[in-house]
Amino acid sequence: MGQLSEKQASSREKTLLTALLLSAPGPLFTGMAVLSSHSTTQLADFIRRSVELVALFLSWWVFRRLHRDKQMTASDQARMEHMVGLSVAGTMVFSGLVMLTVALSRLSVFEPSGQVTLGLTIAVLGLLTNGAFWWRYSVLTREQYSSVIAAQQQLYRAKASVDLCVVVALAAVAIAPLHTLTRYVDLLGSIMVAGYLLWSGFRTAQSHLAQRLSTSTVSTGYSTDEEI
Repeated sequence: MGQLSEKQASSREKTLLTALLLSAPGPLFTGMAVLSSHSTTQLADFIRRSVELVALFLSWWVFRRLHRDKQMTASDQARMEHMVGLSVAGTMVFSGLVMLTVALSRLSVFEPSGQVTLGLTIAVLGLLTNGAFWWRYSVLTREQYSSVIAAQQQLYRAKASVDLCVVVALAAVAIAPLHTLTRYVDLLGSIMVAGYLLWSGFRTAQSHLAQRLSTSTVSTGYSTDEEI
């Protein structure tokens, strides 16, 4: 965090806030769409967006505090950055587990029906928006590394991939709601989304835990040298 200039930090804080504000209405509109359809993928998507909103708020709040609190020690900064990374990983894992549970619980009784136009529209807009933020965070990470921004890059890559699966599943329901294969496409969409979130979440957590262990090892090594 200390390597970022004031201009770079300000730019990243604005990007985080913009992402948070754009994502805020997502759970509300997706929830409205769920009420007008019986799509498993759409229900799982509503749960996923709600949980992600919490992680986005935490990321923005932590980055803002790291940027503005000049008295914070390096160890406190590192701890808060790792907290953001693990919260993002936890968000993806939790969302994946919930989505998988919803899909499996409705496996034997689910029949796709209802109006999915609103949900499909939201999913397409989400795909475009999340894809744009994925690209933006990738650019910012290459320009100057920040663990908080890198965690957002991973999260938005997962969000864009999930939105793509949701678009495909809801498009199938919209085009051929009574077709035999549509039922399996929608359920398969939920399972694929859950699998990807679980994989991304565990991978992100593993990366941050390894980084934290490495940092702790280095700190211990320095302490030992000083004692010697």
